[in-house]
Amino acid sequence: MLTSVERLLFVRNVPIFQELRDDFLVRLASVMDELSFPAKHTIFTQGQEGRSLYIVVLGQVKVHIGNQELAKLGPGACFGEMSLFDAEPRSASVSTLANCECLMLTQQQLYDAIEETPGIAINIIRLLSRRIRELNEKINAQTKAREIEDSTSALRQK
Repeated sequence: MLTSVERLLFVRNVPIFQELRDDFLVRLASVMDELSFPAKHTIFTQGQEGRSLYIVVLGQVKVHIGNQELAKLGPGACFGEMSLFDAEPRSASVSTLANCECLMLTQQQLYDAIEETPGIAINIIRLLSRRIRELNEKINAQTKAREIEDSTSALRQK
């Protein structure tokens, strides 16, 4: 369990919260729930309704669709943020790779926070944009690798 000072210091270093004032961070950090998950535990599954964001405090999680791993996330990384802004089901599953400690922020807690400090919405938009870019780069790299593999196979067959 984190003390309130440890929680504040930790949340201050999470990318989506870095530009926020300390007085706001104190309030935000105090309303987050602290959760513990064992290794190889599914925190949530693709298609499930979600209304919360998680931040890894200790341990590591993997974001995946079926058996395809999309990302590994460690301390300071957050996941589940898309479900805070739309009513759509979770777009991927998240499972622990080791014992994990996470902080959880609910949709209502976040909406209250955004009303008080709109800058948090901009930070979350930046995070989502960065993740989309990273996924696009990953897809492009996989596509290029397949094209090279297909070209090589075609040449061998001739």
